[in-house]
Formats: sequence, C-alpha cells, structure tokens
Amino acid sequence: MGLFKKNAAATVIDTVQPGLVMLEDGTIVHITKEVNAIGSTCPGPQLKTLKAIGEAVSGDVVSIRIDNPASLETVVPMCGDLGATHLGTLNEGRSWHVLLQKNE
Repeated sequence: MGLFKKNAAATVIDTVQPGLVMLEDGTIVHITKEVNAIGSTCPGPQLKTLKAIGEAVSGDVVSIRIDNPASLETVVPMCGDLGATHLGTLNEGRSWHVLLQKNE
C-alpha cells in the first residue's frame, strides 16, 4: 500500500476547469463533491472521506484534498470498505487531490 507505488487506478493528469478533471486515459470526470482535509491529521481526513462517500449517490465523484502523507496512505485503501473506486490521485506539490467514485 506504499505511497509511491503505482496502483491500478488511472492517474489524474490535470484540472480541466473547476469541477472537471482529466484522467490519464483521457476520460474527463465531473467532481460532484469536494472535501477539504488540508491541515487535518489522522483520523480527520478518513472521517471526512467516510462522511462524504456516505452522503454521495451512486456515480458521484468525490474529491478529497489531503496534505498529510499518512492520511493519503489510508484513504485510498479504504475504498473497498466504503463502496467506492479510486479513480486517481493528482500530486499538487505539497498536497494531493484524491478522486473517489461512489459505486453502484
């Protein structure tokens, strides 16, 4: 589950415009909900992610902004338990933009 290991999910390439991001495969996804976990330490980002995915409806894309490496290490592996799919992560220098999609 290492922070720097390549995972099977697509990589987020860039923000196309507010609310839209492009994945490595060229797919553009619409962000339905944004969670700001900047400055939060464990378990803050995990709890915010749990709440956001719990409130989302099937197909919603939730963006979680994290600046704590330990939180990033735990949020992505939580997807299976949350009923979500990790679409990708964009490294934004001192923080990460993690995209999760609520499963059907």
